[in-house]
Amino acid sequence: MKYNYCGKSGLQLPSISLGLWHNFGHAADYDTAKQIITYAFEQGITHFDLANNYGPPSGAAETNFGKIWKETLGSHRHQLIISSKAGHRAWDGPYGDGSSRKSLMASIDLSLKRTGLEYFDIFYSHRYDSSTTVEETMQALVDIVRSGKALYIGLSKYPPSTARKAMQYLADRDVPCLIIQDKYNMLHRKPEKELLPLCEESGCGFIAFSPLAQGILTDKYLNGIPEHSRAADPDGFLKKEQVTEEWISKVKRLEKIAAQRGQTIAQTALAWILRDERVTSLIIGARDTRQLKDNLKALERDSFSPKELAEIDTIFGETPL
Repeated sequence: MKYNYCGKSGLQLPSISLGLWHNFGHAADYDTAKQIITYAFEQGITHFDLANNYGPPSGAAETNFGKIWKETLGSHRHQLIISSKAGHRAWDGPYGDGSSRKSLMASIDLSLKRTGLEYFDIFYSHRYDSSTTVEETMQALVDIVRSGKALYIGLSKYPPSTARKAMQYLADRDVPCLIIQDKYNMLHRKPEKELLPLCEESGCGFIAFSPLAQGILTDKYLNGIPEHSRAADPDGFLKKEQVTEEWISKVKRLEKIAAQRGQTIAQTALAWILRDERVTSLIIGARDTRQLKDNLKALERDSFSPKELAEIDTIFGETPL
């Protein structure tokens, strides 16, 4: 595993982190989830990314992680970075959604209880909530750090202009934003325009989620939509209409570049994100240890020639998905 400093902080994160958005809720096989988390740690993945609404149902991923934690990783707390988030709807009622002080404070207490942890290493505002002032949200995060419930603060999916305002508020109170999390992949390159430059300017880390565009940037959909895939799930976040012929034709062109590099499409897509030194880490999901093992091979060749980068730019450009 390769580790990168998170912006100008002294904290290092693994180049590849494990996200528990999918495959770790109550509908998932518990033993498989346990194998994935244990294998990830054995391979040097020291960062596990959670949120209060991960499941299904909401909170289930934290609960299962807490059980796995007690059974396998409890003695390694000093070697792990565990993050959680709040901001999306996690329970019914007026306080289970949004980024008010009440919602954030209630959420972190519930998340700590579910996981059995005394603190989170990183706690994120999961989204910008236009119904709550930035000042209220950021002050709650400042107080969360000062109370010892989290060591660092992160922002997720914030518009660049709002992120800049939030980061200034945090910095003025000596609780700087450690890291920004946003969607970044070959099909979604918006962070290159403002967020990545903002991170570089402010000394903040950046972590990419959805690096494989929920499976589009793999060989999974090259010949249609397989049964039991994310796109085949009517309740999933990836919709069938997103798996277009246009995007698949681009992925087929990428497949040729990947083959020349001795990689799978997924490995090349992951390595491409890590080519940018402003990227601290990327978050992958996994349905089993085999998939995780395959994705980790991206680290075996994570540099690109100028020709390869030019070919990828020609294929994908800067069009967001």
